[in-house]
Parts: sequence; C-alpha cells; structure tokens
Amino acid sequence: MLQEDHAVKERCLRVAAYMIEKRATVRQAAGAFGVSKSTVHKDVTERLCHYSTALHGQVKEILKENKEQRHLRGGEATRRKYCGKEE
Repeated sequence: MLQEDHAVKERCLRVAAYMIEKRATVRQAAGAFGVSKSTVHKDVTERLCHYSTALHGQVKEILKENKEQRHLRGGEATRRKYCGKEE
C-alpha cells in the first residue's frame, strides 16, 4: 500500500509539472502519461493539494484558462473537420 501511495504522489507531481511547463490540457497530459483523463483530473484537482499547495495553485490556474478557451478549441476543431483540415 505504501509503494502504491508513493507512486500516486509521484504521478501527481510529475503530471502537475508537465501541465505547468507545457500549459497542457488534461487530455494532453493524460496522453503523455498513458493514463485516463479522469485519473489526471482527479490527480490535479483532489490529490495534488495534499502534496504541494504551490503546484496545485498553478495547475488550478491552467485548468481555469483551459476551461475558458475550450469553446474556441472546439470551434477550431469543427472548422478543420468541415473545411478540409486547413491550418
């Protein structure tokens, strides 16, 4: 059990550092670490605050920024889908 807790803590800290460095979305972080979006979200919103309040605050800002921008990314994806994938 102790090793499992350590592994979760390490993953939380590594995912948070990745998201901060890359300004990554939950989906991007999940892909980079080979875990589900749900796992990443739970790691950075619920578990991370127990390990590092500083990282938790920074990730919280990134999540807020991504939430504010998601309608723009969704609209862009739709445009590419119907307009021949032009960039």
